[in-house]
This record gives sequence, C-alpha cells and structure tokens, in this order.
Amino acid sequence: MPYELLSEPIRRYVRDKRWESLRPIQGAAIQHILSTDANFILASRTASGKTEAAFLPILSKVNFREAGVQVLYISPLIALINDQFHRIEELCKYLDVKVTKWHGEANRTEKKKLVQAPEGIVLITPESLEAMFVNAPYSVSALFSSLKYVVIDEIHSFLGTDRGIHLKSILSRLSKVNKNRFNVVGLSATIGDYTEAKKFTGEEGNTKVLLDKTSKEMLTSFRYHKGATAELPVELIKDLYKQTCSHKVLIFPNSRGKAEEIAVKLKRISEKVNGHPHYFSHHSSVDKEVREYVEHFAKHNQRQNFCISCTSTLELGIDIGSVDKVVQVDATTSIASLIQRVGRSGRREGEKSQLLLYATDKWSLLQSLACWLLYQEGYIEPVRTAVKPYDILLHQALSTVKGASGCMREELTRRLMDNHAFTEITETEIHEIIQELVQHEWLEVLHRELIIGVEGERAVNTREFYSVFKTEPSFKVVNAGKAIGQIPLTEQVREDENILLAARIWKIKYVDLKAKKIEVTPASDGKKPIFFGGGGTVDARVRQKMLQILFADTAYSELDEPSQEAIAELRKDFAVFPLSDHSTERPVLEKELQTTFYTFASTKVNRSLAFLLDCLDLGYDYDEHSSSFTLSVSPTLLADLFEQLVLFIDDVDFHLEQAVQQNESLLDFSKWGAMLPVKFKGEILKERYYDFGEARKLLSSVKPVPNNTAPVALEGSQSKLTVH
Repeated sequence: MPYELLSEPIRRYVRDKRWESLRPIQGAAIQHILSTDANFILASRTASGKTEAAFLPILSKVNFREAGVQVLYISPLIALINDQFHRIEELCKYLDVKVTKWHGEANRTEKKKLVQAPEGIVLITPESLEAMFVNAPYSVSALFSSLKYVVIDEIHSFLGTDRGIHLKSILSRLSKVNKNRFNVVGLSATIGDYTEAKKFTGEEGNTKVLLDKTSKEMLTSFRYHKGATAELPVELIKDLYKQTCSHKVLIFPNSRGKAEEIAVKLKRISEKVNGHPHYFSHHSSVDKEVREYVEHFAKHNQRQNFCISCTSTLELGIDIGSVDKVVQVDATTSIASLIQRVGRSGRREGEKSQLLLYATDKWSLLQSLACWLLYQEGYIEPVRTAVKPYDILLHQALSTVKGASGCMREELTRRLMDNHAFTEITETEIHEIIQELVQHEWLEVLHRELIIGVEGERAVNTREFYSVFKTEPSFKVVNAGKAIGQIPLTEQVREDENILLAARIWKIKYVDLKAKKIEVTPASDGKKPIFFGGGGTVDARVRQKMLQILFADTAYSELDEPSQEAIAELRKDFAVFPLSDHSTERPVLEKELQTTFYTFASTKVNRSLAFLLDCLDLGYDYDEHSSSFTLSVSPTLLADLFEQLVLFIDDVDFHLEQAVQQNESLLDFSKWGAMLPVKFKGEILKERYYDFGEARKLLSSVKPVPNNTAPVALEGSQSKLTVH
C-alpha cells in the first residue's frame, strides 16, 4: 500500500488531514518515486493533488539533514509560488524542513539567511534563477550543489515555448553545478505528446510518465449571439448575466480588453437588479495586489457568488477554490487551453464540470465546436519545441560571459555545446553567433578573453535581461496613490478619456510621460483599453475538423437553437461546393471577378502562403478567421499560381533573408532574435513562425473545388493581411 511506504512524519500529515484515501496519481507517484531514481512526469487533470503526489514521496525519501538546498521547486508564476508556498510549508512542518520563496517580491532577509546557511526547499521562477546565474553565480553553487530533486510545476506551460527552452538551458547549467545528479519531477495537466516533456529533463531515456486518465463528467452548452461591432452584443451580456448570476464563475474571453468589458457590463447589470457586487477582472495588466485580493476572495469565500472575467492568468494552477461554471467567450486557439480552463470547475468530489461556450460569429462558433469535438475525441495539439533555438543560445552566451566575469571563447563554446537545450546547434554555428556579438560590441575580446561589450552592458544590467519573453511597454495607472494596473500608451490614453480597468471605469486626469504614470478618478462610462499582442496559432486538426463539420449532417445536442441555425447557414453556404475528399479538396468561391480560396490550414501554413504571395507581389485579402485568401485571379489559374508558389518555397531562404532585412518586425515574436546573423534570423522564422514544409504539401496536393451554382456571399470579414 503506498501510504505505508511514506515516512512516519508524512503519514502523520495524511492522518491529520483526514484523507479517506490517496488520489490515483498520488499512490502511483509514491510507489515509483520511492523505488527508483528515474525522472517523472506526473500528468493528471486540474485539482487532482499533483503537488502532494510529488512532495509526499520526495519528503519521505530525501535526507534534509544534509547541507545545502535539497529540493528546488520551479514555477511559471510568482503568484503560483506564493500560493503553493503555504501548502508545501504546511507539509514540511512535520519534518521541520525550511521552505524559502525566492523571487523579486520575496523577503530579502530570508534570501540572505538562506545563502549563509543553505537548507531545505526553495521555490523559484526561471527568471530568478537566471538572475542568480548572472549576478551571483557563487550563490548558485553554494545553494544548489547538493540538489536531490527539481520539481517543475505546470511543466506543460513551458513546453514548446522560448521560456521552456530557457528553463531547459538553466536546468542543464544547474546539473553542471551539482556535485552528483538531481532528479526532475514535472507536474502537468494532460498533454498530447509526452515526448517533449521527457526531453525536458535532459534524460529522455530515464524519464517515465505517470498518467492519470480519470476524467470528470461535463455539462456543456453552446450559445450564439451575433455581434456586429467591436463591443460584445448586448443580448450576449444579458444572457451571460442570467447564466452566471447565481454561481461562482470564471469567464475567459480572448483578450484583456474584453475581460474588462465583460466585468464592467455584468457589474452594471447586477447593480441595476440588486444582484451580488462581486465582479472582478484578473489579467496581467491588473495590479498584483488587486489580483491577489481577487484570488484570496475566491479561495476563502464559501457562500457568496462571484464572477471573475480573466485571461490565461487563471488558466494555471493558482488555487481559487471551487468554481461552479467556466465560460469561454469566442473560440480558444488551442484545445490544450480549453482543457486547462474547463478543469477549473467541478473540483469538488462527485461534482460535474460545467462549461458554457459563447460565440459572436459563425466562424468562431464553428471553431469552438471543432475544438470541443476534438477534446471529446482525446486529441490535444502536439508540442513542437524549436530544434535550433539560436536566439536563446545567444541570450545564454551573454549570461554565461557575464556570470563568469569573462571567459575564453573555447570555454564559452564548450559550455554551450554541453547544454541540453542546444544539442542540435553545431560548433560552427555557435562560433558565427559569438562573432556577430563581438562585431556589434555585445561582446568584446580583451587579452584573448571574451567580456561583455559596450552594447551588451546596456542589456545585461537590466531586469529585462533575465527573461526571454517580451513584455509590452506600459504606464502605471494610479488613483489617489493606489495602483490599479498598467496599460500601454496608445492613442486612447489621453486626458479626459474614460477607460475600463480592474472591473471599474476611470477618467484619465493626467498622463505623466516622464514618470510613465496615469492618474485617474472613478467615472460612470468608458471604453475598454487597447492592448498590444496578437492571437494564438490554430492547429491543422482544428481546421480539418471545421471542414468536416461543414460537410456533415450531424446534429449536436450541446448547441442552442441560434447556434444550430448558424451552423446550418454555414453548411448551406458551403453546400455549393461538391467536395468528396476532405483531405485534398478545398472550396474555391468565384464571385465578382474575385476568387476566394478556403485553405482550412493551420495558422502557420496560412502565414507561409501569405509570405509567398507577398514574394510574388500579388495583391490579396486574407481572413484568418475563415482561413481564406481572396485573389483577383480566375479559379482556372489557381493550379498555375500554386506551382509558382512552390518554386518560391524552393528558394525561401533567400526571400526570408531579404524580408527580414527590409522588415525587422517580422522577428517581433523573438526577444533576442534581432541580434542574430541574418541567415539565423531566417532559420528561426522558418522553424517558429512559418511552416513551409506543410505549405508545400498543401500546394502540391490540393484540388480546388469551385462552387457549382450561382455564387453566394460567405460570411467572414476579409481584412488586409497584417500577419507579419
């Protein structure tokens, strides 16, 4: 029995908690972690006890009387560290083990004590580890040379991202500091392919996945309210209020601006009808203290209903207690994100999860339905990590030189080649990147040694250096000395303009450009703030499922009547295309001397097609929403056009290098990419932003199927392409 394998102090903790039994993932983790020295990925749904699954056996196994920090817990969010700290500290009291938070907002005195006498468990973010490597490498060695375990929370949030590659590099650097070897335990919600998660540990062959497939019953319904303006339809807001006013609810729109719009409008309705006052917004631009208040209220509030309109900040595992319903407004770009959000509801034993999916146009409804059906089939988008992350290597080269206060070129090259994150990058390529840094004075050669150069000093000596993701420049919003949040400086930000922030309406009284501060006072009406940042990328399987739905006659009981009518209208629109093979045939609409080609391809493939059309200097309108290109060519000429585009793919490296020299904003997704040699800029564009391989397959195999009756007007706003 797993319980019997635990140490007596930990068994006492379980007894004191009055647990009737261990959760499946906990029992499996205890047996495997205590009996082997393998690395593990513990995968199970939200609120299934993964934190305890890792720490119950680790605390039973590790000898905390040994000098040095024994366990390192790495989290993607400071808020998650603060949340988990109390759970882990409570567990550790039974062993008299010290737990220390280490991040930018943590207590400095506690950090200092830890460096002087390293012990116990440390909770940290990747960026704080990076800062330690850069500014205090001696602390890294003193603290972590005796590590036994590294626990990575929400590991799925790192997979396939620049931040994940960065963390993988940091783990590799930690392993070089460690006297022996530490084990990695990753905690994950269910993901599609565990290969990338296993690679993350640096020991893929010695990493096992413990997967709990237990699922919860879910009540799902779709609701459709057509929107014609930038604001959400009034009827949607009214219906949303009716559906949520008597529950504890999380609402996920796809932008911070919409989160504010929903929170303020629902609050206004509630005030008019004497409903509850607990309407909040929660996203990265809301002040930290305001977010923490919202989290605390939700977690500790047992009786009162509440509504939090939020973004991905509440997708991860911050404990906000039990939620009755989760609402998604318009389609998520990924099934993985939908799963995370759904998992926030029905956390109590025996309770069903409830999901409401709203859509404001037919294509969003179709995409929502496709994501939902794929989720039901068990499909989750596979994670694709960059094979040659040149930009992250460049950042780590600067970090290594700074941390070492200078090092020989051969030594820097060796360290980068030995790093698990960069195994596919060749020695020659590393030399080229180092030389580019020297040429542009990011690095400098002094007596055969590399040191940080004049340009490099400006970068590495700022807090921004510790992260590999971009943050938008923003102004602090303040009312009577109290911080409310941060917003970007846009045309909208001017005196006497009203804005929505932190679920309230504010009038801008003064904009201090020098101090980057906006002084506001409460107001009664306003507009949602404009935030930068684009949408996510839609997977090919989602688009394929959308196409299948259009040409099927299946009825879906989850759809309300307006949703069923909207799907029926789309099906009627596409009935003019006699498709018989969805794998190769695509609809082509001829109307008024223009041809609209519906690709039903992934976002990356569509970006690739747009890039190729730009190379050809052919005018077009592109609508990502309906995955379509509108061109001033006859359908009979499409085959010739596709052949020409394939020829451009043959020479795409040349075109990418030209494009990136003319337009550096192409690399806006990469924080450190702009400093790379030109050919490497093209390579990371190919690997991370475009998908020319799949674009070639589409162009080579696709069979355009024109409409065989009178042309019809298919819905889908066709805006000029700005995907770059």
